[in-house]
Amino acid sequence: MQISVHTFVSLDGVMQGPGGPEEDTSNGFTRGGWLVPHSGDGQLDVVDGWFRQADAFLLGRRTFEMMRGYWSQVTDPDNLVATALNTGPKYVVSNTLSDADAAWGQTTVLRGGDIVAQVRRLREQPGGELQVHGSWQLARALHDAGLVDTYRLLQFPVVVGDGKRLFADGATPASYRITDSTVAGGGAGAVALTLRRSGFGASAAGEFVVRDGKEAVA
Repeated sequence: MQISVHTFVSLDGVMQGPGGPEEDTSNGFTRGGWLVPHSGDGQLDVVDGWFRQADAFLLGRRTFEMMRGYWSQVTDPDNLVATALNTGPKYVVSNTLSDADAAWGQTTVLRGGDIVAQVRRLREQPGGELQVHGSWQLARALHDAGLVDTYRLLQFPVVVGDGKRLFADGATPASYRITDSTVAGGGAGAVALTLRRSGFGASAAGEFVVRDGKEAVA
């Protein structure tokens, strides 16, 4: 399976608590709900497309509990996101959740030992996409291990100024090619980006120079 990471992100890279003031207040975060004023006029329609491509879900504990608390209540059969999450296979990374505590459809708890190695084995299984949504610490660990094949980001025109960011200072260098980009909802809306990894490790670099009076790349 391919591993894809999906998240809402601000201009300054914050992914914490986009949907409400109390969604994630860890580390004293007080700026939750920054996405909501920009969520109208089809801005979030692209998310249905994300979930159509999911074969299974891989989530951190906090994101799993937040999603279960919300989406398990949505029983509308026409809601694609709810149907995918309520019926699809899910893996949650946690050393504290018991199997009973994690009960939500087809859920398997990944606990103890080397989580990256466990995810690597999942990635080697046949199938389409193993999707990560949110899950800040997990997404960072998978990036640094070179296990993220694709990012799908919905970037909103907001500077939050504080909070958990998608990439940490000192993250492993990598390069990507944009395979799809759309202004969601048209006009001044969020930008939906699909990025496919093209390199990992020390990133390539170059230099602009002037040769014979003309700008060139070295």
